[in-house]
Amino acid sequence: MTVKTLDHVNIQTRDMAGTIAFYGDLLGLVARTAPRRKPEERQWLYAGERAVIHLNLFGTDNTYERQVIPGGNTGAIHHVAFECDDLNGMVLRLEARGLRYERAELPEIGLTQLFVVDPNNVLLELNFRT
Repeated sequence: MTVKTLDHVNIQTRDMAGTIAFYGDLLGLVARTAPRRKPEERQWLYAGERAVIHLNLFGTDNTYERQVIPGGNTGAIHHVAFECDDLNGMVLRLEARGLRYERAELPEIGLTQLFVVDPNNVLLELNFRT
């Protein structure tokens, strides 16, 4: 058995609409209701045909129970990274929305990184390869 790829990230949120708007507006992810769930409780956010983020409304049931506090620390997870394109367009989007971000350059591997925090205090790393 080998791991093929990271499948998705699950985020517990108190603000479903705000979180959907953030990811849709900033990253172009599209929300669809999770299978066998109420739309107000579960949404999956898609990049193309792949659900990369699963959103759960805080306080609803989970397949595997684990204490999570939206907006709090995320245990050992420091950030979630996405490979992206259109660096200049993303910088313009971040600035137009007044979102604080940090930029890191790694020219030795042809990588620019933008770091931004989502409405649930999840740190995102947006990677742009040159």
